[in-house]
Amino acid sequence: QVQLVESGGGLVQAGGSLRLSCAASGFTSNDYAIGWFRQAPGKEREAVSCISSSSVGINWYVGSVRGRFSVSRDNSKNTVYLQMNSLKPEDTGIYYCARVISGRACEQSHWSSPVQYGSWGQGTQVTVSS
Repeated sequence: QVQLVESGGGLVQAGGSLRLSCAASGFTSNDYAIGWFRQAPGKEREAVSCISSSSVGINWYVGSVRGRFSVSRDNSKNTVYLQMNSLKPEDTGIYYCARVISGRACEQSHWSSPVQYGSWGQGTQVTVSS
């Protein structure tokens, strides 16, 4: 069955870096757009980034992480990565990866809407200390 497993979270000081992994199984991850979301305590889930399949090559980032975060794929490992640099305390939260219900492209108009995603990982905690 479709499964997504995140890893790579942890505790880091402000200004530091982390790389999150999203390992997919039960499907070919490059056949779908994959999103990254995060949820801070007491806040709603927020879209962070979306990576289209390699053939499409369009990625999106929320404004607050643009220039600091970078999303990529390793299709040989069926894995998607989120490289997070220059981390800030406000980046703290549980980070989730998710697979769109259908489609290879992250659509500009709705990539950030959680309802577009049908399969979710269990999340990995990221804590950035000041």
